[in-house]
Amino acid sequence: MANANNSSPAAAGPGVQDWKEIVARFSQPSTPRAVWQLVNTVGSYAVLWYLMYLSIAVSWWLTIPLAILAGGFLVRVFIIFHDCGHGSFLKSRRANDIIGFITGMLTLTPYYHWRWEHAIHHNTSGDLDRRGVGDIWTMTVQEYLEASRWRRFAYRLARNPVVLFGIAPLYLFGVWQRIPAKKASPRERNSVHWMNLALLLKVLVLSWIFGFGHYLILQVLVMSVAGGAGVWMFYVQHQFEGVYWERGEAWDYTTAALQGSSFYKLPRVLQWFTGNIGFHHIHHLSARIPNYNLERCHRSHPMFQAVKPITLPASFKSFSLRLWDEQRKVLVGYGHLRQLRRQAAGRR
Repeated sequence: MANANNSSPAAAGPGVQDWKEIVARFSQPSTPRAVWQLVNTVGSYAVLWYLMYLSIAVSWWLTIPLAILAGGFLVRVFIIFHDCGHGSFLKSRRANDIIGFITGMLTLTPYYHWRWEHAIHHNTSGDLDRRGVGDIWTMTVQEYLEASRWRRFAYRLARNPVVLFGIAPLYLFGVWQRIPAKKASPRERNSVHWMNLALLLKVLVLSWIFGFGHYLILQVLVMSVAGGAGVWMFYVQHQFEGVYWERGEAWDYTTAALQGSSFYKLPRVLQWFTGNIGFHHIHHLSARIPNYNLERCHRSHPMFQAVKPITLPASFKSFSLRLWDEQRKVLVGYGHLRQLRRQAAGRR
């Protein structure tokens, strides 16, 4: 049963076959749109690195704002990489794979390996029994209460905003993505090794151009901005008030998409930099829709528009949501644990 505070657009709207017909209209890639997005995104990102190179000789007060802006563009580069992984950016599979590798090199992410793990995320999102791959570590209240003191400490540390949005992104893209998962197939494992080699060549070339120290500072700053923003977006997309989680046979794909993925309504400029990925309910309903068609699909049917949006100011409330309460079917904060302890003490 879904959260009582969250109406079910899936239940009220058309059936599975109907929504599949609706999203199919927006699942056709557009070569002109894709090419223009490459120009205004990857092209702009390259120009910003050139301007950073020129500005270092003038003043770091010019370089740092350029690096922050480059971080914003790198978020948009990652969305292109993400669409290539879903095979939705261009019609040609080969073109998607080539652009995916190139944008993966810019975002420090191995293309095939990430694509494999991200597909698991799409197939399991909102399913409590299949957590653990490509998602934010989320424990239930009961799991937390039964965990060891060390595991509870590790969980609190991992969910700390400084760690989650500051340290974790650098570790994720700088270290974690350099190591293939144990269950990865040979192609996925090789994609990690080839990407590591490509990144080594990239580091050598840019260190020769900028100087290793300057390049390292710039790369860390750019990745800090992009990684922090990217992890925050992913967090809000699946950690919000009214989110959907279920177990086993009770889990439903359509409901998981429309209720388990948020509609993050951002100001236009932020929507542009994040490649429309705030329409995450649409994306999880059909990953074949390219990012440049997500908003149009959202506006095409009342079923999609019935999903309650999360605004930028309201999204910060997600900071306080830490654990899934299976009894009430809501995300709760650590304060809920104190309430449970008081209730238990009162029954003694």
